[in-house]
Amino acid sequence: MKFRDYISDLSDKRVTVIGAGISNKPLIEALLAAGIDTTVSDKRTYDDLGETSRRFESSGAKLKLGDGYLDGLDADVIFRTPGLMPTHPALVEAVKHGTRLTSEMEAFFDVCPCKIIAVTGSDGKTTTTSIIAELLEKQGFNVHTGGNIGRPLLCETDVIGPEDVVVLELSSFQLITMKKSPHIAVYTNLSPNHLDIHADMEEYTGAKRNIYIHQNSTDRLVLNHDNANTRAEAEYAPGKVLFFSCAGKVEEGVYLDGGTIYNVSGGQSEAIMQAEDIFIPGLHNIENFMAAFAAVSGMVSYDIMRETARTFRGVRHRIELVREVDGVRYYNDSIASSPSRTIAGLRAFDEKVILIAGGKDKGVPFDALGDEIIGRVKTLVLTGATAQMIYETVIKSEGYSGKPEIIIRDDFRDAVLAAEQVASEGDVVLLSPACTSFDRFSNFEERGDTFREIVEGM
Repeated sequence: MKFRDYISDLSDKRVTVIGAGISNKPLIEALLAAGIDTTVSDKRTYDDLGETSRRFESSGAKLKLGDGYLDGLDADVIFRTPGLMPTHPALVEAVKHGTRLTSEMEAFFDVCPCKIIAVTGSDGKTTTTSIIAELLEKQGFNVHTGGNIGRPLLCETDVIGPEDVVVLELSSFQLITMKKSPHIAVYTNLSPNHLDIHADMEEYTGAKRNIYIHQNSTDRLVLNHDNANTRAEAEYAPGKVLFFSCAGKVEEGVYLDGGTIYNVSGGQSEAIMQAEDIFIPGLHNIENFMAAFAAVSGMVSYDIMRETARTFRGVRHRIELVREVDGVRYYNDSIASSPSRTIAGLRAFDEKVILIAGGKDKGVPFDALGDEIIGRVKTLVLTGATAQMIYETVIKSEGYSGKPEIIIRDDFRDAVLAAEQVASEGDVVLLSPACTSFDRFSNFEERGDTFREIVEGM
């Protein structure tokens, strides 16, 4: 089905789009351009949305904004924003009365004319997605990147060719209502995450499973063999399973052995490259590259894999070197919104670091992070809503004897400047919060940009 036909099928429907954010704006504009009865619901007020609300209103949209934006939902079709769970009572009630609940991403899967590669996981999604896209582009494919990164693709499907490739990063919030899976699915890892929004770990895991559960026998699933949770997913896979592993050889997939990365297919192993040649640091980035290699195996040459690994400089906000000041290197790892991601960031450095952490609580325990901090952190600077929680976890961790020194600052800027004050030549200062940004910032990008601004002003 083409996108214009999808929109045409909604011509006699009353449609509500919940959320006027980046992913839904093109959809809203397309609905209004087609003359469809469209209501835009958003928890932000008219003034908060500013020009967006005025533009939609002038184009014929009905606006339901601010407090009560979900009251009395009455539509034939509702497009859900990823941040609103389908279990919300207002959505449950609407579905009970006959409303069809969908999303921009579900609609995209209905109309996309080409192969889709999608990546999910608790950590490493964005970097792995970016690597896959770059590998394919260097091989000569016409690549469209979307989902949580790139741009909304739904309204562009009429110009996406059947020989193109779409590469998506998908979160559990997008996947939870998905009824279709990509042709190639990559599942980087699974650990407790977003438990402030998901009802429990079972719901979180079930949402992630939708990335592959609707595949057919010719499709491919790439799993992390070293993560017990993702390794166990293989038994449910309808298609072919490839593993990646840093711990040793796998039957099919990509693995690390003696510093060399191998691809194994049909029982035959072939060397791809030396892991030490990967430009961006950290074992987790070796895993990200192996996952990407497995995803594009048979589509991308080993020469392109090697070239990309040696030149790919990473993604903004992911262990991004911001600047060196007086011999001190400042790294922005604002994407690290979970303890496991911060642990990976700490392990990317041989030396002990000055760590800046803290933010909004996600309901994920910090116990493992506390143990890691004791072994890998020189000075810990805490800020944000979880500062006290992380502090108490660290001082209660086995092996804590007054080190590392712990500094708590209420203001984010003061926290960064406190790290500067204790740093000396040869040190690494790492912003890797282990929490979401929503206590003070609209997203992790804003938090990382603020960190960069402070460091560049030193």
